[in-house]
Amino acid sequence: MTDPSAGPSVPAAEHAAARDIADVPAVEVITTVAVHLMSAAAVNLGLAEDGERHRDLDEARKLITALAGLVTAGATEISSFHAGPLRDGLKSLQLAFREASTVPDEPGQGPGEKFTGPVR
Repeated sequence: MTDPSAGPSVPAAEHAAARDIADVPAVEVITTVAVHLMSAAAVNLGLAEDGERHRDLDEARKLITALAGLVTAGATEISSFHAGPLRDGLKSLQLAFREASTVPDEPGQGPGEKFTGPVR
């Protein structure tokens, strides 16, 4: 006999998780991931409360580049209604990175600019 306090079996739990994620529209998954990347990049740019303590431009560069790839690739899939604000947020982060950097990147070489083109 199985112990009911042990919780659901692993296969049942995996099935439930797969069912739950299958119910989430792709546009919601894409935008949620983008917002997480934006938030993490902003923190690493020092834009959060007590920001200087968390500032790490190397990490911010990686997050902004990943965000640029996601937004560029996903824009046609999620409609301009969703893509527009993501593009605006991305551009703001790219400009904030440029401002925060003590050694500015050449135009087109900043984080994510290989996907978006030079940001001004």
